[in-house]
Amino acid sequence: MSEPYPRRAAVTGIGVIAPNGTSTESFWKSTQEGISVLDRVTREGCEHLPLRVAGEVRGFEPSEAVEERHLVQTDRFTHFALAASDLALDDARLGQADTGKAPFSVGVVTAAGSGGGEFGQRELQELWGKGSRYVGPYQSIAWFYAASTGQISIRRGFKGPCSVVAADEAGGLDALAHAARAARRGTDVIVAGATEAPLAPYSVVCQLGYQELSTAQDPAHAYRPFTAEACGFVPAEGGAMLVVEDERSARERGATVRATVAGHAATFTGASRWAESRQGLARAINGALEEAGCAPGEIDVVFADALGVPEADRAEALAIADALGTHGGRVPVTAPKTGIGRGYCAASVLDATAAVLAMEHGLIPPTPNVSDICHDLDLVTGRARAAELRTALVLSRGLMGSNSALVLRRGAANAS
Repeated sequence: MSEPYPRRAAVTGIGVIAPNGTSTESFWKSTQEGISVLDRVTREGCEHLPLRVAGEVRGFEPSEAVEERHLVQTDRFTHFALAASDLALDDARLGQADTGKAPFSVGVVTAAGSGGGEFGQRELQELWGKGSRYVGPYQSIAWFYAASTGQISIRRGFKGPCSVVAADEAGGLDALAHAARAARRGTDVIVAGATEAPLAPYSVVCQLGYQELSTAQDPAHAYRPFTAEACGFVPAEGGAMLVVEDERSARERGATVRATVAGHAATFTGASRWAESRQGLARAINGALEEAGCAPGEIDVVFADALGVPEADRAEALAIADALGTHGGRVPVTAPKTGIGRGYCAASVLDATAAVLAMEHGLIPPTPNVSDICHDLDLVTGRARAAELRTALVLSRGLMGSNSALVLRRGAANAS
């Protein structure tokens, strides 16, 4: 009896709803050109708050992407997730008829850090302003971190393994890794990723306690990691969803394998202990490389966490050097999130998306708004850099102490 073939997790579909584009194509065009869309916060009710700059998703009409019966049940962060999931499934050429044939073989995993603050705020205002009879029944679920996983699976009829990752901002990478492991264990298709909507007044107030949050007023100087002017991070909304599936099954149905999820590892070093994150992040990188069977010298590009806090930036630069050795000072590093903001759990999924697209196009996107680097990094700035990219390393850290590293490999051309 022959041994079962080793299953590999492939990325076959991408869907993006981001501040710099509400499609994968527009997101990549803006990202590769290094366009910064950071601007003054315009959300109603935020005018008097100290947060002045953010990455807002504009031009997105939820009613054009999501049916009314789902809209009224869900928060903005789930609207993003539903729309991005549709885009990803379309990109993977998986329609309702395809996934409906075997619903128990399709799962969903998402990560979220802020939940549905806008929905919750609205319902609480009704409670205190008018009374309990004016609070809708969906208040009990729409704010919850698991809402996007639940609504995607219900709307699409997916009955396979479904879960939500609660692991701080690094949860975005952990969700992709969770999906990859599910694919290796036998689940045919997993819709995975993260979206966030942290710019409602209630959500912003909750963030004001983060000492790492930038309250700078000039969009061009509000988020500048790895520089002497680093003053914290700028938050953002939006995110991305990916379709992850068994590579052989994907090829057999004629899908394009855009990348493979090769390795992942996660560690924990404690809230705001940025000096200690050096060791934790390096350990995560080493673990991801080991799982991927990847030597440090094989990494062609690093998508940095790039918090924008001097102590944290220094720890990340040192962690890259610790884990990659002499290669760490030569490997190109980029942080395209400085042009759109750091969208909590969604930030690392957007970085993973940019990494897949960078490998496809042989182009490392630049780090917007950054030029005067004060760390020993080959940070790509100014304009995109052409390069042969086979393997990418994506890094993420959370404000509460999570560290995560993901290794992606370029998808090989489909067999004829």
